[in-house]
Amino acid sequence: MTDLAKAAAAEWGLGGARLQFIAGRENQVYRVTDASGDHALRIKRPGYRTRIELESELQWMAALDRAGILVPRPVPSLKGQLLEQADGHLVDLLTWLPGQTLGTLLSGCSDADAQVLFQHLGRDMALFHAASDAWVKPAEFSRVAWDAEGLVGEAPLWGRFWAHPGLSAEDTALFEAFRTRAAQDLRQMDAGLDRGLIHADLVRENVLISDGRMGILDFDDGGWGYRVFDLATTLLKFLDLPHFSQLKEALLQGYLSVRSIDTRSLDLFLALRAVTYVGWIVPRLGEEGARERSHRYVATARHVCQRYLSNPPEH
Repeated sequence: MTDLAKAAAAEWGLGGARLQFIAGRENQVYRVTDASGDHALRIKRPGYRTRIELESELQWMAALDRAGILVPRPVPSLKGQLLEQADGHLVDLLTWLPGQTLGTLLSGCSDADAQVLFQHLGRDMALFHAASDAWVKPAEFSRVAWDAEGLVGEAPLWGRFWAHPGLSAEDTALFEAFRTRAAQDLRQMDAGLDRGLIHADLVRENVLISDGRMGILDFDDGGWGYRVFDLATTLLKFLDLPHFSQLKEALLQGYLSVRSIDTRSLDLFLALRAVTYVGWIVPRLGEEGARERSHRYVATARHVCQRYLSNPPEH
């Protein structure tokens, strides 16, 4: 893969730069360092996104950068393209954002400081949504849809969570019942829900604090969807904390300081976000540590689905 990364970097005149492998999942990511500074080189996983979807992602990120949202900025290649091909792989280059992830900061701060971070994150999430709305999209813009079909349809974006091969009969029945109720409730709520471009993966690892500012990383799964889904994605991993309600209040307070949003559907979207992970892990069950992660995902989804079915929202 290093030879491929060197060939890819050469498209930006960085063939002689130092390459450091950072991560590999949907993308193979390398930190590229030369006299001009650091960049992130991303080699795309074949088949995960179409070329037009990848180009749309980069156009979106560039527009957010112009709007003052802190995101990695796409860098044009020597040919002036944001997306290139190297040895049959699609690749791009982004500016490197220094700093610490939200998860790292939260691990060493007080509850009060965590609430401040969540308030800032809520504000910046709202600014990101507002900037995405204000941007005039190119005619050929195309991204995935986290709509009702993408969440609870026959072929959800992250997989058929109710068909996870490791589910007990009770969990299968629970997730099927939740899927039916969620589809009904989404139809009834749909007209009143705020929709537009969402990040769809605003977990603590994808939020970076740099020089007092919050940056947003990893737009691989970004697309059209319900704005409350972004709020739910951030909150889900903190459900078990004793101060969860304070973190939730801080996040919503920050968001509402910028733009309005109806959060009465938040419990539904916490459950929807939880079941997506159950579907996501299925094709990865053979990977190291995946079985343990799968057990955690199922346990979380079981909890929030049971709670939602016991306390459905008022329409």
